[in-house]
Amino acid sequence: MFGRRGVKDLSGKHVFVTGAASGIGRATALQAAREGAVLHLTDRNAAPLEETAAAVRELGGRVGLVRPCDVSDHAAVAALATELTGAYGAMDVVANVAGISTWGTVRSLEPEQWQRLVDVNLMGPIHVIEELVPPMIEAGRGGHVVNVSSAAGIIGMPWHAAYSASKFGLRGVSEVLRFDLRRYRIGVSLVCPGGVDTGLTDTLDIAGVDKSSRSFERARAHFKKRAVTPEQAAAALWRGVRRNRYWVYTSLDIRLAHLLQRYFPPGYDLAMRVFNYGANKVLPDVERGRRRSLQ
Repeated sequence: MFGRRGVKDLSGKHVFVTGAASGIGRATALQAAREGAVLHLTDRNAAPLEETAAAVRELGGRVGLVRPCDVSDHAAVAALATELTGAYGAMDVVANVAGISTWGTVRSLEPEQWQRLVDVNLMGPIHVIEELVPPMIEAGRGGHVVNVSSAAGIIGMPWHAAYSASKFGLRGVSEVLRFDLRRYRIGVSLVCPGGVDTGLTDTLDIAGVDKSSRSFERARAHFKKRAVTPEQAAAALWRGVRRNRYWVYTSLDIRLAHLLQRYFPPGYDLAMRVFNYGANKVLPDVERGRRRSLQ
């Protein structure tokens, strides 16, 4: 059932999902429920987390532990993991989906924003891995770890330096674990979504950018037009798990960009220069002036 061929059947399997209150995390949980998994859910937002649990039950799915938790808090994750494994044993699938997004240039981002991104997007999954993977190893029945990175964990996207720091870091952790955990028949998938319209695009935190400007509104509309749905991203995630794929893409454009980067670096370089030029046309002069005034 497990091992090199992946997790073929979720029926009766215990699946732990972070970030389950919304977006890809919620869609991941609901799709697993349809396949007969026992869902254990967490998110820092308690009310929408309970709504996801209720939606799972409405589908006829089974819900185990549902606890709000900030994954950046190691003590909180450790307490949750102790309760979870004590009541239900080792997990079969651990899906690290929770994450936050803040974009900005090195002149507009504050130190606290860099730190928070690393705390949630990198240390959060590490905390979960630390607490839930050892019981999986000890149980000896294999399983799968899913880490949701980003296109920003592959390519140099404009304004993504801080976000990419966290997502490239998660990619590094996953790259090691894919080999470290192989002997225990635990697969690892690194999911790299491109644009996903999770509903958070309207409240996206972009430091120093006037989000009411017409140029930004046009850019956001273009993004939403090309973005996949959370359900499409979750379907790609579970397809990758079933096939025991390490690289999991949620859209063709990111797959092609990664291929270009790996096999034709000059083309990748040119494409990213053009991408960066176009993106920075949205950046208002006020952002530049604001940073100069601090010098």
